[in-house]
Amino acid sequence: MADISITQQHQLTRDSAIAAAQTVADKMAADYDVASVWEGDVLSFTRSGVAGTLAIDVHEARLDITLGFLLKSFAPMIQEKVTRNMAKVFASPG
Repeated sequence: MADISITQQHQLTRDSAIAAAQTVADKMAADYDVASVWEGDVLSFTRSGVAGTLAIDVHEARLDITLGFLLKSFAPMIQEKVTRNMAKVFASPG
């Protein structure tokens, strides 16, 4: 079971949603040193103590993150930061 689950609604095209998801992944890589790989419409990411997926659907993006024992205490802070970032990058254009 994921320690952090975020669902962000969007009105983006598939390509725009994929680009937005990549932006989220790039920000997570910079902030938390995670590596990511695309498998269809699902971005999987890992690092020591962190694993998760960011799945793109027609009108929503769903992020699930599982944290290792040492990072669980940071879950609220991580969730808040990632939620803000997802809301920003999945916002409808203009």
